[in-house]
Amino acid sequence: MKRLKLSIVLLSALALIFVSCNEGNKKQNSKSVAAGDTETEVKKHHGQASVSDDVSDANALQVAKSLDDFSTLVVAIETAGVEDAVVNTGPLTIFAPVNAAFDKLPEGTVATLLEPESKGTLAFILTNHVAPANYPIKQLKKEAKKGRKLYMASGKYLVVENKDGEIYVGGTKILQSVKVSNGWVHVVADVLVPAE
Repeated sequence: MKRLKLSIVLLSALALIFVSCNEGNKKQNSKSVAAGDTETEVKKHHGQASVSDDVSDANALQVAKSLDDFSTLVVAIETAGVEDAVVNTGPLTIFAPVNAAFDKLPEGTVATLLEPESKGTLAFILTNHVAPANYPIKQLKKEAKKGRKLYMASGKYLVVENKDGEIYVGGTKILQSVKVSNGWVHVVADVLVPAE
């Protein structure tokens, strides 16, 4: 976790230096702008999640944002303020609940979790879906065979099971897996709410 925070701080500092250098170039170039032209405002980067380019493979958050089935998850990630943790260079394994998984929660739960005073609880629940390691399906099968549990970014552990050739994590079945630039996203049908 300390390494994650250090990486985020270093990347933020590099982004700040990059933006500062660009500001100097923009000021120099703005002298040639005609009086009637408008200047475009330079948008400052506020973390690793705001960095994008046209050549890198999509990270976990970019993949989630591109698919309608994850709209509730994306809103939850942004509300909890954990975007930078989800796009960390990794490797990370994210167990991503689809919208229907959030719909299974008791009525009003999602709305309550999205309130500002629930930000800490929401962040804790979301980090319970992130393993700070590389777990493709092949590796999860090995972990299940050995009877191991996965350590999650929340500090909790999830049981991995192989039931008739299907992999279950924390009691929910993995529906699909996608390789992303910073690890793996495994689509799950339930929200992995920690017991505590």
